[in-house]
Amino acid sequence: MQKLPNTFYNRDTILVAHELLGKYLIHVNQNKKQIGKIVEVEAYLGSHDLAAHSARGLTKRTAVMFGPPGRAYVYLIYGMYHCVNVVTEPEGHASAVLIRAVEPIQDIVLRTQGPGLLCKAMNIDKKLHGHDLASDNFYIASPNEPSDFKIIKRPRIGIDYAKHWAKRLLRFYIKDNPYISKK
Repeated sequence: MQKLPNTFYNRDTILVAHELLGKYLIHVNQNKKQIGKIVEVEAYLGSHDLAAHSARGLTKRTAVMFGPPGRAYVYLIYGMYHCVNVVTEPEGHASAVLIRAVEPIQDIVLRTQGPGLLCKAMNIDKKLHGHDLASDNFYIASPNEPSDFKIIKRPRIGIDYAKHWAKRLLRFYIKDNPYISKK
């Protein structure tokens, strides 16, 4: 496996979202290496995207999104579920890709069909907020043998408040993968 360099993330968010599909999310925790194949993502396109947390401006919570690309933006939803995003584009742009679902590859026993479930299954929490994804204990890598698949485009989930942004096709997943969170 080849770890993705931070330059991978310093590109157009939609392109990064597409290219994250099929890559491996890896978390080494307490000498256990958990690996999940990324099968579903959502793109958040910066402070003009009404569904992005950065649309509310620079805050303590969103500061990581405004920082350098290749960092993990981890936050808590509903007071109980963590979600992990990958910061994209140049510093100050405040874009990110939410990882919605992974297919278990190694040392994952819990469900991973949804952003909160995958974080629970892979022990991802606020301790990884701001983490450099070029590190040795939490990163994304290309598999040794890439696979062919078709990418399906759909509207993002749970963002009805975002006006016209709610209907944009910014959710991407691998067609027919059984681990996607919702069709």
